[in-house]
Amino acid sequence: MDLDSLRFARFALLDDAVDDWSTLVNRLEKWERDASKGLQGAANRANWAGVNATVSKEFIGKTAGEFHDAHAQAKSIHRILLDTRDELKRHHRRLNDAIERGMKKNLTVTPTGGGGFTVRMNVHPDRSGKGTGAELPDHGERDVTALRDEVQRILDDATESDTSASKVLKAIADQSTYGFTDAKYKDRDSAVAAVKTADELATLAKKDPRDLSVKEFDKFNAGLKTYASDPLFAERFATKLGAKGALEFWAGINEPGVNPDLNDSRQGKFGEFQKNLSLTLASATQSDSAGMVDWTRQMVDQGGQPVRTNSGPYGFQVMSNLMRWGNYDDAFLHTYGTALMDTEKKLTGNGAGEAWRRTPNSPYLNRTGSDTGWDPMTGFMKGLSNSPAAATSFFNSPFIEKDDADNPFERANDKGELVKPTLSNFQYLFEEREWPLDENAEGQPSNVGRNNFALALEAGTTGHTAGELPTGGPTPHTADQARLMRSIVESVSQDNTRLTEHPYMADSFGQMGAEYLHDINRAMTNDQDRDTDRLFPIVGEPANFQHRDVTRFLFTVGQHPEGYAAVEVGQKSYMANLMAYHLDPSLPEDLRYATNPQLVVEGVANGSGEVAGTLAQARAEVVAGEAAEKDQAYEESVARWKDGISGGIGTGIGVGTSYIASPVGGAVIGGVAETVSNQVLGDLFKDAEGKAKSAAGYVMGEHWEAGMEKNSHYSKEAAESAVKHHHRNDLPDVGVWARTATDRAYRLSESSVTNMAADLKTDI
Repeated sequence: MDLDSLRFARFALLDDAVDDWSTLVNRLEKWERDASKGLQGAANRANWAGVNATVSKEFIGKTAGEFHDAHAQAKSIHRILLDTRDELKRHHRRLNDAIERGMKKNLTVTPTGGGGFTVRMNVHPDRSGKGTGAELPDHGERDVTALRDEVQRILDDATESDTSASKVLKAIADQSTYGFTDAKYKDRDSAVAAVKTADELATLAKKDPRDLSVKEFDKFNAGLKTYASDPLFAERFATKLGAKGALEFWAGINEPGVNPDLNDSRQGKFGEFQKNLSLTLASATQSDSAGMVDWTRQMVDQGGQPVRTNSGPYGFQVMSNLMRWGNYDDAFLHTYGTALMDTEKKLTGNGAGEAWRRTPNSPYLNRTGSDTGWDPMTGFMKGLSNSPAAATSFFNSPFIEKDDADNPFERANDKGELVKPTLSNFQYLFEEREWPLDENAEGQPSNVGRNNFALALEAGTTGHTAGELPTGGPTPHTADQARLMRSIVESVSQDNTRLTEHPYMADSFGQMGAEYLHDINRAMTNDQDRDTDRLFPIVGEPANFQHRDVTRFLFTVGQHPEGYAAVEVGQKSYMANLMAYHLDPSLPEDLRYATNPQLVVEGVANGSGEVAGTLAQARAEVVAGEAAEKDQAYEESVARWKDGISGGIGTGIGVGTSYIASPVGGAVIGGVAETVSNQVLGDLFKDAEGKAKSAAGYVMGEHWEAGMEKNSHYSKEAAESAVKHHHRNDLPDVGVWARTATDRAYRLSESSVTNMAADLKTDI
């Protein structure tokens, strides 16, 4: 900022810009409100079908989100411009005041060109004509120096205001090549502080790990914790450090013996630091800036290279441990995952052997204590569990083609001949991969790798982050999600030991099953002409399961308390939901399954009865071995799931809410379904507590009988509650229809399991 530019500044254009942005912010606020409450609200209430349920509805949601981001970005820009304008005006006043004070002391500030200036005395004191009455104000060299320094400080402050505003405005604009960023700043100083801190921490990260002090580590950790979700900070930090720098930093401070003082005094903080660094890099990948595009490319390129030394860990091993938290960009995860699998194929002979085997001297790249982090798949799977779209794409991608000459796998075809199969990434990881042995901080075997794999599958099939139930109704399944779920059900059906030998995965598989109950119920009807599509309506793409596969899948998942509870409670809530939907007298004619309400009630109750009966037999398999302990675990799991659903977690009224809301019913149907579902769930599971019995056979028999009674009672209550809430006095026998159909389906489930899954049952 030179002297004349600030001294003679005219702020009219800047005032106009501030006013224009203020107007734009107000308009965007209205447009955002219209988009979210009007456009997206109408989309959420509409009865979408087919491609519209996924593509069009998703597009509307993204469009509404762009209005939100546009409003947020405009508000930040307006605040930064406002702060900068006001500061420059203040510096303008300061400069002119200083010059005016100097003139009173016969001092003149004059520009010298090139942005410089000089301060001089108009008349030297020695020539002021003392005693003649023409004396000038007292001034000397000290006054000249003071004025010069004051003017320079003002110009420096103005320069800082101007350049810092330019830097952050450009950074905000660069965040997104297309559309808008969600960067939000209350004023210019907060944005400037984020960028400044990013530069400081990137400088620290570039230091030799041996030289990083405890104080610097604490400053680093505190800065990441404060700014991890700040888009300007994250992008600036990542690009200043570089992809290779990030890998070398994390590998370096974890390398044994490199910095003993830091490891000894701050080892307990490394896990927190790992999380904060992961969250920061995840935020950075959401930026579309040219620097981050290059960063993601370099990170993938570095993945197959050793870090720091020729014998160091691969880049994939280092980076995957920084993916355990945060929402990484989907495109980056897809490219990264493809390159990771290529490296695994290279190291294992296309999957025939084991890779990533840890040695005693290998550093702990994961500092949470759950596992060593040496297998890059463990951290990467956790990253996918937070990014559903990337998980779906990754698992459906091919691992090896049947025509590949070096395909090491063989499978029997329909004729019993051994042939080379085509395997997806899911099939390789679930059915063929030799997962390396790992241990936790206590030296005990760790199952985190496969468990993270299950979480990633949960995200990839359901469309939401693993471990979280969907809010506001689950998103309709896409064709790719349904295809992945069908592969999972078929794989478990083909060989259930893939799950039973790793029971800690069953909670995720149960959640997946609970969110595909509409497809499961359809499969169990054996309907060839698709009449039951209206009985179990689906918005989105159907999974098209086979009855046999569904039975074997449920029988396997049900052998774990958490898996059993997820499907058992989900099915009960789903059934009550369906009763409330189908017994609504205002349901449009073209959405009705049948004109005879008895057929409708019996159809819904049949599905619920068979699912419950299949799960009951799976539970009996486990209780037969350790009756008291296992029985208690089942009841406790059921109670937790019941509390979750009836407490408003997830869909509120259970799985499938958004799939069965009609255009005429909308929120009204949802309210009735929620009331019915919560009422009967509370009644059904109020006595969910284990019964410690010593005789396994007795417990199994007791549960079979009690389960049949409970399910019949529940169906009866659900149907009668639905009728009551819809004020239908024309269906006095609805409870009998529901109870009889459920009882019949529950009993018949035993023959279904015997015929379709006899090899999975234990002879007692």
